[in-house]
Amino acid sequence: MESIVFWGFNLYAWITIATVLTMFTVLLFTKLRADLVFLGAISILFVTGVLNAKEAFSGFSSTSVVIIGVLFVVVAGLTHTGVLQWIVKHLLGQPKTYSKAVIRLMLPVAALSSFLSNTTVVALFVGIVKMWSKKLNISPSKLLIPLSYASGMGGVCTLIGTPPNLIISGLYADHTGNAMNVLATTIPGLFCLFIGVLSIIAMRKLLPDRKAPEAAFESTSDYTIELLVPSDNPHIGETIAEAGLNDVRGGSLIEIIHYDDITSPVPDDDLIMGGDRLIFAGQIDEILDLKKSHGLVNADHHVFTMSEVDQNRQLRTAYVTFGSSLINKSIGGSSFEKDNNLTLVAVARRGKRIEESPRDVVLQAGDTLLLECPPNVKMDTDRLTSQLQFFDSAQVPNIGKKTFVSTTIMIAMVVLSALNVIPLLQCAFLAAMAMLLFRCCNVDQAMKAINWEILMVFAGSVVLGVAIQKTGIAERLAFGILDVCGTNPIVVMAAICLVGTFITEFISNTAAGAMFFPIMYEAAEKLGYEPYPFLIALMVSVSSSFATPIGSPTHMLVYGPGGYRFSDFMRIGLLMNFIILAANILIVNIIYPLTPLNP
Repeated sequence: MESIVFWGFNLYAWITIATVLTMFTVLLFTKLRADLVFLGAISILFVTGVLNAKEAFSGFSSTSVVIIGVLFVVVAGLTHTGVLQWIVKHLLGQPKTYSKAVIRLMLPVAALSSFLSNTTVVALFVGIVKMWSKKLNISPSKLLIPLSYASGMGGVCTLIGTPPNLIISGLYADHTGNAMNVLATTIPGLFCLFIGVLSIIAMRKLLPDRKAPEAAFESTSDYTIELLVPSDNPHIGETIAEAGLNDVRGGSLIEIIHYDDITSPVPDDDLIMGGDRLIFAGQIDEILDLKKSHGLVNADHHVFTMSEVDQNRQLRTAYVTFGSSLINKSIGGSSFEKDNNLTLVAVARRGKRIEESPRDVVLQAGDTLLLECPPNVKMDTDRLTSQLQFFDSAQVPNIGKKTFVSTTIMIAMVVLSALNVIPLLQCAFLAAMAMLLFRCCNVDQAMKAINWEILMVFAGSVVLGVAIQKTGIAERLAFGILDVCGTNPIVVMAAICLVGTFITEFISNTAAGAMFFPIMYEAAEKLGYEPYPFLIALMVSVSSSFATPIGSPTHMLVYGPGGYRFSDFMRIGLLMNFIILAANILIVNIIYPLTPLNP
């Protein structure tokens, strides 16, 4: 099979190319889980003989993948001891201008993202930034994109700040036997961050000024109404289903009050009694038709006020995530409410409530949902994170001695690794053990913190990189780039980084890093230069995705809360891509001058 050559690639290479293209197409246009897609790709490469068993499963034993898994436990310790909350409380302050607000926001976020999961940091800051923006009288949409950008640029500043850095440094160590220092990308990352902050301030007019989505939910009386069952109502003694109140035109029954007993959600077999108060949500003018059709009357006291909401029920705001199975569906056409023990009250899109029955609205990514939950019932928001993103429910841990302990453990891990006292892998294991030993998090919290789906994607990305290099694709592409760009190493570096930057707008930055590593490595060697500076530049470029909301999980986290449109990211993001690319190439070649390979 290897002897069959077409357009310079053998059959194994074409199988790899087809597998990679199919995999990325599936990830872009379907809602299949990413870990299953990567597992399928590995299976194809193994079954077809492109990779042997050792190569196909090399990702699962990769040092970089193991480090990422262990770091989940370290982050859990920091999160559960309130380190993030302490930093937020003491660093944001009350800046008087937009420029100062951007600086006060982006620098702490970047610093945290250098050591913690970008997604964790942004998820914590979103709700805080929304409240902070109200105090500063600044639209949240002016701050949430800078928040997401800061997390990405901060993650580049250390090897542990973002997965592509660990993947690329791990592959470099496998090829050369030399490990990169944990702070290898710090100076280039900080320089790009500095340029990024200045660019945001200079281009602030390109940031959209959107109304906060939940602003549409400020007055509960606009979308809820209470109707009373009179004592002579003909439906008394019937169930909710028998009376036809479980599925009404224009809305839904979200609560029933029997004297002082509140039932929510309302089961279909609940009996109707005289004096019951029925609370409906949706289009009020349509729901009022029930007065005629079902013999109901206006209640003499509308109990659905904000003060009573706080006492009797929970109102929760959530945003429909990209890739959610709820997209292009209506809540009324599914069992979502019943399965999750909640009721949809209203839907908003780009800051405006949709004027139709909420259960009939066909949902889109970024839609804001107002949900009612039963009183004193804790929702399993972890189980819903693939569908919705909640920002109003973060538990605020107590800040105390363990906050200091977990911070000390994290700092010790970074310092010992940076000084090459202990290798990063061993440091990560020691830090995770210390977090458990000093009870910064318990075993259950640590296990829940490990995202096995993400680890599968990371392992799969490593395997793809192996296949691309083994089949000669990397070498062939490297020669192709040299043919187009010539033999100027800086031009070649910039060309590969440019392609990497825009590829990562549509695929995982981890996958992009693994895919471009062999190409950049081969190109550097063909030019006769040490690959190290080329790979540092690659690390920065594959984490510099600013132009689309699907380019980074953190962009998707702020998309709904900011009330953004898809084009909002492109307006400022395309310019940011080119600005950071130029800054990246400049600083890398200053800090890490190109060195010819030893003859």
